[in-house]
Amino acid sequence: MPLSLPSLDQLPIRHLGPDDLLACADLSENRGWAREEHKWGLLLAAGVGYGIDDPSGEGLLAGCVVTSYGPGLAAIGMVLVAERYARQGVGRRLMRHVLAEAGDTPLSLYATRNGQPLYEELGFTEVGRSEMLLGRFTGSEPAPERAVRPATAEDLQHVLRLDHEIFGLDRTHLITRLPAFADQLRIAEQDGEITGFAALWPNMDTHVVGPLIARDPATAQALIASLAATTDRPLRTDIDTGHTGLVTWLKANGLEQLTTTAIMIRSRPDLPGDWNRRFAPLTVAAG
Repeated sequence: MPLSLPSLDQLPIRHLGPDDLLACADLSENRGWAREEHKWGLLLAAGVGYGIDDPSGEGLLAGCVVTSYGPGLAAIGMVLVAERYARQGVGRRLMRHVLAEAGDTPLSLYATRNGQPLYEELGFTEVGRSEMLLGRFTGSEPAPERAVRPATAEDLQHVLRLDHEIFGLDRTHLITRLPAFADQLRIAEQDGEITGFAALWPNMDTHVVGPLIARDPATAQALIASLAATTDRPLRTDIDTGHTGLVTWLKANGLEQLTTTAIMIRSRPDLPGDWNRRFAPLTVAAG
């Protein structure tokens, strides 16, 4: 029998760290998600996890991760409740705890259709939508010609400056992890200036393109095509639906829509930075 609601309300919420990686992956698997241990490792190292232990000793009954970008924004991701405790108010309790911990810091998240009503109840507003795409990149619709090459250590400070300008906040703690986290990190440049960058990182049997930062859609296409040429795995990426041309190009090259999510924010009117040059997040779990 599941625990009664009063008992659930009394269970402590604790911080999660890298030692909780397998428990988080088990929780993902319990809800029918992929285990995504590689991604969990990054999130737990770069962010702060929150979890509730199952009193039966069977791992976590709920968890999430918050990735902070300073006082201007923090992103909530991987909000999960074990199936046996679903629809008992656990997710709402966990979210209220995270909101209290965040204080005045604005929060963002990507919401599924099922999760969106709860987030609206908690004060989040939809400010956009994202389309998850997956498939084997065919290259049948060529990308525009742009100079794209592997990033070097000397490029990192330039990449950080460009990312800060376009993302709108400092995410050095994530970007500096890309060389170790990703299988490929590539930059686009013109006349000696970096005009975009993108990473390709392994996630189960796919490769994910993200983050994807570029001067314009043509540069974004060139970065994706360059990354796709390095792998024989299916590609996955999350593109803001406002970038209709890029979405259409990806679908012409073999990727298909898996799902869409609502981009939501609380305590500020919109996301910071330049939406026109921000094409895909590193992962929706980190905003």
